[in-house]
Amino acid sequence: MGTLDDKVAIVTGAGQGVGQGIALALASEGAAIAVLGRTAAKLETTCGLVRERGARAEPFACDVADLDAVPGLVDAIAEKLGGVDILVNNAYSGKFGPLLEMSDADFQKGFRTGPFAAFAFMKACHPHMKARGGGSIVNLVTSAMVRWDPSTYGAYAAAKQALRSLTRTAAAEWGPDGIRANSIAPHALSPGLKGWADAFPEAAEEFRKTIPLGYIGDCEQDIGRAVLALVQPGLRYLTGATIPLDGGQAFFG
Repeated sequence: MGTLDDKVAIVTGAGQGVGQGIALALASEGAAIAVLGRTAAKLETTCGLVRERGARAEPFACDVADLDAVPGLVDAIAEKLGGVDILVNNAYSGKFGPLLEMSDADFQKGFRTGPFAAFAFMKACHPHMKARGGGSIVNLVTSAMVRWDPSTYGAYAAAKQALRSLTRTAAAEWGPDGIRANSIAPHALSPGLKGWADAFPEAAEEFRKTIPLGYIGDCEQDIGRAVLALVQPGLRYLTGATIPLDGGQAFFG
């Protein structure tokens, strides 16, 4: 018997990396997983891994930037899987670079796939969670929000700071409905970060040295299992918080 045997989780951007790690960790405790992402083949891979853990998985190909499609998608997930208890807003597609080189469209894309998409999913999931007596929302933000020098991270940090604020407001307004909302700020060896580390090993080693625990986190063991703990009853009194999952690198104050 798993602690999440009767729960349904939506994980966006679950085809690989951190999203996949979170999906697998939740599945390890029995949660049924709605696996969301843009690439059908990657979704099927994650679904296969989830099913190997003995949990149910269903793929839903989508682009979170299509905000108008979100309510119908969430309703379809709830109908197919029996409800919604957990929402993990992991998907994000934005640009990095100096502000003067950032087009308006690229800047806005980070907001559309970040806080705008998360807001759409949160609103759509709210009635389903409330009907089941509550739920848990986990939004992914970033330590770039508190970097002493956010150069080239400005658009990313701005979008994620907006999401962090949104998370706190949802925690305050939806607490009476039994819905908790928290943010995590992870470092993990996702495919993108691994590719960078392989291409620039010296820079990657310098980056690693800035992490007190001495390594970049594993997508499932360090990030996924922390999310698992966050949505379980043992942390039922925690809401509105931002949890750094970065080996102690950032200082949130």
